[in-house]
Amino acid sequence: MSSGTIDIDEFEDADADEFEERNDTERIVLFLDEHDDRAWKAATIAERLSLETDAVSAILSRLKERGLVRHKRPYWAITDDEERLQSAYRLHRHHEAAADQYGEERLEELQTEEMEDVQ
Repeated sequence: MSSGTIDIDEFEDADADEFEERNDTERIVLFLDEHDDRAWKAATIAERLSLETDAVSAILSRLKERGLVRHKRPYWAITDDEERLQSAYRLHRHHEAAADQYGEERLEELQTEEMEDVQ
């Protein structure tokens, strides 16, 4: 991903506006990946992406647990494990495609008479 490219099949299969619609996690990962020659403070990432600093910090912590970012207080950088990053990106896209194709699962729709009500 750091080369700024995507697979041509993904490009061909994408809707015209698909690459513009990114959630905050995707935006952070893409930002760090596009600027992989630098390490950033969470507040600076938040400012650049017009996000709340606390939200960015929480997302970065989750990404660190998944091995997708590196952290040396107070700086954050994208992982240098390109294969791990590409695998995570592909998995994310597969999950999005499945959700688009099959819809979101709703617990009440999956519940059977044998299941207890959870409140």
